[in-house]
Amino acid sequence: MDFRDSPDEAAFRERLRDWLADNAKKYPSSGDEYWARAGEWHQSLYEAGFFGITWPKEYGGQDLPPVYDVILDEEIAIAGAPPRPSLGYLVTGLGHHGSEELRRRFLPGMINGTERWCQGFSEPGAGSDLASLKTTATRDGDNYIINGHKIWTSYSDMADWCLLLARTDPDAPRHRGISAFIISMHQDEIEQRPLQMISGVTKEFGQVLFDGAVVPADQMVGAPGEGWKLAMTVVGHEREPSTLGYAARYGKIVRQLAARTDGPPKAELAWAAVQAEMLRLHVRRRLSEQLDGVKHGSDGSLDKLLMTWVEQSVGHACLAVGGTRDNELLGTYLYSRAQSVMGGTSQIQKNIIASRILGLGV
Repeated sequence: MDFRDSPDEAAFRERLRDWLADNAKKYPSSGDEYWARAGEWHQSLYEAGFFGITWPKEYGGQDLPPVYDVILDEEIAIAGAPPRPSLGYLVTGLGHHGSEELRRRFLPGMINGTERWCQGFSEPGAGSDLASLKTTATRDGDNYIINGHKIWTSYSDMADWCLLLARTDPDAPRHRGISAFIISMHQDEIEQRPLQMISGVTKEFGQVLFDGAVVPADQMVGAPGEGWKLAMTVVGHEREPSTLGYAARYGKIVRQLAARTDGPPKAELAWAAVQAEMLRLHVRRRLSEQLDGVKHGSDGSLDKLLMTWVEQSVGHACLAVGGTRDNELLGTYLYSRAQSVMGGTSQIQKNIIASRILGLGV
């Protein structure tokens, strides 16, 4: 495999570097201020031609190959800019399962950043076991009435819209009675409760309570009972490192830690360096497979486990180098602990690998 840039890719990278040199430091890259200004960063990237670049032109993208997103993530990490807003899972879910009318109505604003979005999947009693969700959607004429409680909802207090899973058929088998909706977050019947993380951040996640909220029936994504298909498309996309672009950021943290260390590197830092390089090469291989049209399916669980191991190795290295007195490094360590839970626990990923890839019948 040849990982070097083509002439077009090299020109894109150079143009991006020039733009980042002038704009990377204008926006905070961590903490509550980052989350508060994430929408501004999103629109700034889009207006410069650096967001949504691999998505369809008809909805505001540029139809470029996925390698351009990897270049974008690499250069953003090198420049110390805020991470690229993570919306690919929503674009993929709506793009695969929404009607053309819904795609044309909602994808342009999602991609250009003029409309903010969140994902209403997890519940207090339905995290990794998502199919046990209790939020209900009851038909009432041309609308559905939503009642329930979502948690760990990213950007919920900033969102205009939510891609929501709710149970429309309580008598159907639990995977088949779930439907997906696009619901407006601007309703009195929706209550926001921010969650403070162990790192001190309060604006990344929230609880959302629906008490008689209304969503038009024509904003159901897919047919009644097809919400589980959409959910699997979304979480499958979340579990692919080649589309999440974390590898470059892990490598940068390792290099920064190495620059702060005198003498031989600590064992934790040496292991993190090995892990980060392993993930970088794995992402390159996955990208090459994508360009050849290979579909990974359940292999996304392997990718998710690799991301978890690498992020937590990098987190341990941060703690080993900075201790508990360096707030930034401590925050990186604390956040890394969540990687084995969010997006499906490591135990769930191992079950998927065992049953769907190895055929062990667990």
